[in-house]
Amino acid sequence: MHLSKPRFQAKFTTLLFVLTAVTLWLLMHGYHGLTEDGQIYAFQAFARLHPQLTSDLYLQNTSQDEFTIFSPLYAWCIGLLGLENAARLLTLVFTVWFLAAAWSLVRRVAGRDAAWLAVAFLLIIAGDYGASGVFRILDPFLTARLPAEALIITALDCHVGGMKRLGLLLALAALLIHPLMALAGLLLLLCLWLPIRVDVIGAIGGLFATIAIAVLAINLPAGSHMLTVVDPPWLDVVRERSQFLFLQLWSFRDWNINLQPFISLGLSAIVVPDERVRKLCAAAALVGAAGLAVALVASLIGPVAILVQGQAWRWIWICVFVCAVLVPFTALQVWRNDKCGPLCALLLVSGWTLPGIGGTVCVSLALIIWLSRSRISSHTVAPFRWVFAALGFAIVLWILIKWWVIVSPQNSPSRHSTFGAAQIQDLFNLRIPAVMLGALVWWGIGTNRSIWTPMLLSTMLFALSICAFPAAFKQYRVLAAAADIDEFADWEGVIAPTSTVLVVPPNDAGAFVWFTLGRANYLALNQSSGVVFSRTTALEVRRRSEVLMPLMDPDWRILTRMRAKSNGRRKNAATTRRLTAKNLIQVCADPQLGFVISQEKVGFDFSPHEHPGAWKDWNLYDCQKVRSAPSAT
Repeated sequence: MHLSKPRFQAKFTTLLFVLTAVTLWLLMHGYHGLTEDGQIYAFQAFARLHPQLTSDLYLQNTSQDEFTIFSPLYAWCIGLLGLENAARLLTLVFTVWFLAAAWSLVRRVAGRDAAWLAVAFLLIIAGDYGASGVFRILDPFLTARLPAEALIITALDCHVGGMKRLGLLLALAALLIHPLMALAGLLLLLCLWLPIRVDVIGAIGGLFATIAIAVLAINLPAGSHMLTVVDPPWLDVVRERSQFLFLQLWSFRDWNINLQPFISLGLSAIVVPDERVRKLCAAAALVGAAGLAVALVASLIGPVAILVQGQAWRWIWICVFVCAVLVPFTALQVWRNDKCGPLCALLLVSGWTLPGIGGTVCVSLALIIWLSRSRISSHTVAPFRWVFAALGFAIVLWILIKWWVIVSPQNSPSRHSTFGAAQIQDLFNLRIPAVMLGALVWWGIGTNRSIWTPMLLSTMLFALSICAFPAAFKQYRVLAAAADIDEFADWEGVIAPTSTVLVVPPNDAGAFVWFTLGRANYLALNQSSGVVFSRTTALEVRRRSEVLMPLMDPDWRILTRMRAKSNGRRKNAATTRRLTAKNLIQVCADPQLGFVISQEKVGFDFSPHEHPGAWKDWNLYDCQKVRSAPSAT
């Protein structure tokens, strides 16, 4: 049986590519609830529906919530669907939008098949940028970054398709959702609109303007509010909590991750003959380099608050996206070279899928070898083929070793010896097996006109999807669940709506107090994520952490913990001490602290939680009663 009808063949090919994308998303991404920054954005929206939460320290002063229309839109969806349902639906919608816009963009410049490969590759790569592994494109949880990225990619698609004014309007709209992310896309559109020489002059002029602003700020009279300089007390908190904002604090690994996109863009610009692709690569590299330069000025001079808050280093995300969607097309173009093409293609793809420093090394080698191809004679081709074979063999051997570690019951005593869904996900999280799956689908479509091979691949992908589906949507916890809220109705009745609550020891980043009790945190790790936007918040975080020193070390001192770890000293995420009557009296002396939750019984009147579950036998202490107790005086 053969695929004789072109229209039927095209539809079947599309179905196979869609199945591949769905399978890769289920195996390598999935949706696992509101984690990481997803909790911050959920809280911003949740607080719009629960006004008592606006008294929380995170929202009391200037925060990132003041610069986006995403929170009210998110809150409206929560009101209709509930928090978890709204977050899940919006994450899936924005993810599909992101991938569809990427597909359309690449289709315009590289063709339909290359567009499908680009979508698959976006689902495979890590997509990291910035420092400390905090940020990546295509977040698997809901933040304002996800719709802003989707809008920017749609704007790029419109620009490449000739609808330049519409693209500009969409980029401007993205500024309302996440200005820090959208600015990179807006600058890229402007660079594509103008000649590259004008772009370079503009970037240099912008850099000198940034230097002038920074120098002016540090020479303004004390007390001037025109350009605020981050003073030492504020700077100490910001550096400790958000060290990734300052380029001088980036590690070698951080610089390695952010260098790789520029090398890859250079290779794509050299390999692909299409002038549109070359202009896109040059413009993306210019925007990313300008962002790093501006961020370096912001880090070293002053620092000036508005420049540090602008986080220009985030502009690199557009470099990561552009080079990622062009990697498959570039690899296909390179592969056709008989001399060193297969080796360069393998190095390029491996560079984006191998972990650590090896990725940048591989991409750099691919660029160097490609630039030297004219010096490769017919007599020296054989060594390159041998190196290609050896590298391919080493990759396969590495996968087999990792596979053995994953499935071996000796190495994974907590798992069954059978090869199940969890092991399949672990295997694909190595990324290279996912690339091999994509290559298998590509080969099955392109080299065999018989329908049996695509049907067999479709069946395999469908089976993998069914197998991965339950694990892809497994959540560690559900926020604002009705059952959880009802369970703690007794505590909610005791805690005044405007009171703050402290959990000792902290067993999450503040989500329990926000979403289950519906109350403001006294001090939790998530609250300190926005200290760069408000000096008042930063100093209050520091003050409250000093109040809590009898109970715990500051958990926001992330830089100190990172340095201790790099020096070989063990340091817990937050060193805590047992609650006693003495230190309860000490911390409750702060009138800003309303209630303390702990497992310890220390002699004061408390409200126990007796419902079976993780919080059974935890106790609620009213600090007002502690302060008025005779033993507290």
